[in-house]
Amino acid sequence: MRRLLKWLGVVVAVLVGLVAVAVLFVAIASERRIDKTYDIAVAPLILPTDAASLAEGQRLATIRGCTECHGADLGGQAFIDEPMLATVHAANLTGGEGSATAGYAVEDWVRAIRHGIGADGRSLVIMPSYEFSGISDEQLGQLVAYLESVAPVNRDFPEPKFGLMGRTLFVAGQFPTLLPAEVVDHMAVAPASVPARASVEYGAYLAASCTGCHQANLGGGPIPGQPPDALPSADLTPSGHLSGWTLDGFVHTLRTGVTPEGKELDPAMMPWTLTREMTDVELEALWLYLSSLPPIASAQ
Repeated sequence: MRRLLKWLGVVVAVLVGLVAVAVLFVAIASERRIDKTYDIAVAPLILPTDAASLAEGQRLATIRGCTECHGADLGGQAFIDEPMLATVHAANLTGGEGSATAGYAVEDWVRAIRHGIGADGRSLVIMPSYEFSGISDEQLGQLVAYLESVAPVNRDFPEPKFGLMGRTLFVAGQFPTLLPAEVVDHMAVAPASVPARASVEYGAYLAASCTGCHQANLGGGPIPGQPPDALPSADLTPSGHLSGWTLDGFVHTLRTGVTPEGKELDPAMMPWTLTREMTDVELEALWLYLSSLPPIASAQ
């Protein structure tokens, strides 16, 4: 009996040691990537100053999701509060106390929005720059001009903290959007402007804002950073529910949050309160693009 207990003790000690080594590896590997710095040169961007451009920048801040994450006043708010996963606040984008962008030059805004890189050269945390990397110079200029014009909000937040589960998922490749600088194509060249017309091409440009939740192929699935039991995002290709919709039904859904089947969408899962600010041309272009995609179900 004593011999058996001795061997059990050895096994337990070995297992504890292996767990300790694994935890240490995850901590070191994740911290090394979190602390990595990037040196990205960006082209000059001229900001507009006219009232129409600032108004369009405000609309873009809505439909592109800035206000969804950073709050209606852009002063920041809690974003993830799961200690085992991460504790992250969306940054204060205004010029008030606690601002994450105070002293930003135009180039710093460009690196942050298109490349996911902060003024210190490190990757921002859970900033969907992969959705913004292709935004046109014209719209980026309008957006930044508006962001620089908003009223200051005094709101300070602690640095992000990453729990063991979050770090483990990150190292295992299951939390790829934690550090956007790792997934953005830094060599991509954004267009100067994009014609706003009801076309598949314009719809593809707009659909970049959908890829963060609905996956790169828009086929839906687990949402990065969400708990394992969270509902997956919907399939937006013709193999999903949209196959039975019409353009009118699509527009009605994105304007009211009520689907053609009568289902009320949860704005926390599908931000229709943002898409309702899209123009008729934008919604038709998005519909044309989604309708043109290959059905995901048949491709698997």
